[in-house]
Amino acid sequence: MIWKSRPTVKGISHPKTFLFLLLTLSFPLLHSGCSTTTQAPPQIAQLPPAESPCPPPFLDNEDIDPGLPVTAPLKAPKIVIKKAKKKLFLYSEEKLLRTYPVKLGFNPVGDKVRQGDKRTPEGSYYICMKNPRSKYYLSLGLSYPSIEDAERGLEQKLITKSDRDRIIERISKKSIPPWNTPLGGEIFIHGGGETWDWTYGCVALRNKDIEELFKVVALGTEVVIQQ
Repeated sequence: MIWKSRPTVKGISHPKTFLFLLLTLSFPLLHSGCSTTTQAPPQIAQLPPAESPCPPPFLDNEDIDPGLPVTAPLKAPKIVIKKAKKKLFLYSEEKLLRTYPVKLGFNPVGDKVRQGDKRTPEGSYYICMKNPRSKYYLSLGLSYPSIEDAERGLEQKLITKSDRDRIIERISKKSIPPWNTPLGGEIFIHGGGETWDWTYGCVALRNKDIEELFKVVALGTEVVIQQ
C-alpha cells in the first residue's frame, strides 16, 4: 500500500484548516493592494529665513553735497547754517545747491548772549555787508544783533532802551546794526576754516568755499543759523 502524504503547514494537516489559514493570510495583502489612500510625502525641515543684513545708517539729503553748479545770480538765495552738523547749506529757490563744512566759535554750543562769550548766534539774519579785503580772505557780514536779540537783551538788562531802538531802526532799514552794544557784533562768514573751532563767534569756511559763496551771495540774502 502506498501512503500519500498530505500537505502540511507547520504541523497542520487538515485541508479545510489549511485553506482557511491561507485566506486569512492573503486577505490583508489583497486589501492593501487596492487601497486608494496615498502616503503622505516626507516632510522637509524648513530652515529659518536668513537674517537680512543690517541697513545702512540713515542719511538725510543734507548729509550729501549735491555738488550742483553755483553761478550768479541765484534765485531767492538762502543760507542755512546748522551748528550741530557744522555745515553751511546754500539754497536757490529752496533747492539745495551746495553743502560746505564750517568752523565755529570757541564755544560752539549755545546761542550768543553778549559780547565776548565766543559763541555763534542763532536766529534769522541777512547779509549786511561784503568785505573783499578781510583779514580772513573774504567775509560776509551778518546782521547780528537782530530785533529778537535786542528785545532779549533789553529784557535781561544787558542793553538800554536806546540801544534796542537803534538796533531796531537799523534792522528795519536792512542796514548794518550797531556792533558796539553789550550784545556784541561783527559776526561774519569768512575764510580760514581749515582747522578747528577757533573764531570769536564767526562762521569760518575753507578759503575756496568762501570764494565761491562770496561771488554769488548778494546783500540782503537771508541767513538762518540753527543749533
